[in-house]
Amino acid sequence: MEAQLNSTLRKILLVVSCFMLAIGNCGGPIIMRLYFVKGGKRIWLSSWLETGGWPITFIPLTISYFHRRKTEGPNTKLIQMKCPVFIATAVIGLLTGLDDYLYAYGFARLPVSTATIIVATHLGFTAFFALLLVKQKFTAYSVNAIVLLSVGSGVLALHTSSDRPKGESTKLYVLGFIMTLAAAALYGLVLPMVELMYIKAKQAITYTLLLEINLVMCFFATVFCTVGMLVNRDFQAMPREAKAYELGEAKYYVVIIWDAIIWQFFFLGVIGVIFCASSLLSAIIIASLLPVTGAIAVVAFDEKFPPEKGVALFLSLWGFVSYFYGAIKHKRPKEEIEDHKINQSQATEMSPIVAP
Repeated sequence: MEAQLNSTLRKILLVVSCFMLAIGNCGGPIIMRLYFVKGGKRIWLSSWLETGGWPITFIPLTISYFHRRKTEGPNTKLIQMKCPVFIATAVIGLLTGLDDYLYAYGFARLPVSTATIIVATHLGFTAFFALLLVKQKFTAYSVNAIVLLSVGSGVLALHTSSDRPKGESTKLYVLGFIMTLAAAALYGLVLPMVELMYIKAKQAITYTLLLEINLVMCFFATVFCTVGMLVNRDFQAMPREAKAYELGEAKYYVVIIWDAIIWQFFFLGVIGVIFCASSLLSAIIIASLLPVTGAIAVVAFDEKFPPEKGVALFLSLWGFVSYFYGAIKHKRPKEEIEDHKINQSQATEMSPIVAP
């Protein structure tokens, strides 16, 4: 009965996490671009908002703690994270803060439908850095994906004037393109670093631990961006910017508050999907929502969608399908071997991620 209840709770958590991931993945870039389109100019502020909602993580952490306390008793540990994991997470958090700035700079200069396609190239960078850090081997499918994603970005780069926002110089547009590509590259480094941290952690990867990692990572990313805001005097500029905002002063604060909340939906959704299913499923969901985000941006901001952008989107989706098909095909033989070993030893089937 208890196992059935845990299975039911896991399914509910998966559905909720998929919903949160969809909201965060589509809503985050849209509301970030809305801030800039309607008169926002502070890039450090926008990057701060990507992780500034980190206190929201205390809500699921509190729920998780009381859930564990029911089963483990009064001796339940309040914090599961060990010191080595904390230090590694802090370093990754600082890199995430830099990535937030690069990402925000790109979305300040580029249409959402263009920036999201460029960001999709992180898959190729992830494969490359995974080879260096965790010795993940290249396959024909991953190489094909990297080529397709690279060609897609190249198509966009060769037609930089076709969708440049009105009033923006070619120099700023190209710089936004480069910064967005750099954000994708850095994100491609961060993901294998997180995987390497899991391997070196030598402790059970629970849902609670994943929440703690997200909390620490977002906190240090926010600290990094806070320093940038202080140096750039963004805090002093916010009241002036709010008064000049096209949608009005009150809606200015509504936009930035919801920006922070929606990005936390993305992070918590990713954690939930990874815990209940796999990191592959989370990546598939993010990839499948790529055209949805682009379509919303075209409608909401009246962005241009020239033929070359359609070609780039098609190549990106083709690259994603190739990569994920290869990953699934490579994963199945391992699962069959593990199932065979379990059947031989008559062991109880367990998930590699321990429930909280």
